[in-house]
Amino acid sequence: MVKSQDIFVEKHAIHHKTIDLPAQLELFLQHLTVQRRLAHNTIEAYRSDLQLFISVIAEQHVTSCAAVDKKHIQLFFAHCHNKKHSARSSARRLAALRAFFAYLVVQGIITTNPLLELDSPKIGRNLPKALHLEEIDLLLTRPLLPTPINIRNWTMIHLLYATGVRVTELVSIPLKGCNLATCHLRILGKGNKERLVPFDAKTAACIREYMERARPAMVKNRTNTMLFLSNRGRAMTRNRFWQILKETARARGIKQDISPHMLRHSFATHLLSGGADLRSVQMMLGHADITTTQIYTHIDTDRLKSIHQRFHPRG
Repeated sequence: MVKSQDIFVEKHAIHHKTIDLPAQLELFLQHLTVQRRLAHNTIEAYRSDLQLFISVIAEQHVTSCAAVDKKHIQLFFAHCHNKKHSARSSARRLAALRAFFAYLVVQGIITTNPLLELDSPKIGRNLPKALHLEEIDLLLTRPLLPTPINIRNWTMIHLLYATGVRVTELVSIPLKGCNLATCHLRILGKGNKERLVPFDAKTAACIREYMERARPAMVKNRTNTMLFLSNRGRAMTRNRFWQILKETARARGIKQDISPHMLRHSFATHLLSGGADLRSVQMMLGHADITTTQIYTHIDTDRLKSIHQRFHPRG
């Protein structure tokens, strides 16, 4: 016969297991995936930041959600400071912790959020870096040796600058998402929000050449519905394209360290400099809030200030 005391101990053990930090983290990540439908990369960033927090405070023998208090949060950020992590990283981790503990409050796991009294670290606002038009011309120069791989790389770089899509969006374009007749992409962006992004006739010609001359050599007898493929017929990865872009930039004599996001910044900056309205650029970039797009207007303001100082008699 099972004693009532044994039943109480067993129930208490089960309840304690459900409120331990690692278990609740997995439930939180499931919530972000299913309920909030956040992008995979965003969820992985939450996972990384929160796992680091859990591992740091575990050294203080804290594993229960209810045991975490303000001093443990402060201890974690002191650890980050001692490791010389950037203020921007700390701000991102604080946002992740706030979201996690707010979730625990809503779920009834804890009664108070230990982060309510903590302020976000002040970080400088980094304006996006844009490439000069001369550098863009170098990147978009047709390869001397038009092999299938070179044509693919050239086409991807063309399309990235022509549309300003995120690198994850670029490598995730399905064949049916690229309409050469109307020159637009159908992009599934953050939060599974769909948008149409136009591209120019020159970029359409690049894509058509890739489809006719390069992609068949990569897909061979396999079946793959993605637009851009590796030389093994698999979908291109964001990390591999990052490497391709860096290699191309070096080969073309571009000295600064380049990234796919810089082409996205260049797309937005050059559109606004050319007279495009902010709302249209917001829609093409897929920004949920126009204030995110407004950061690009600061670049144009800096350019105008430089021109004023250079040419005005009292500049």
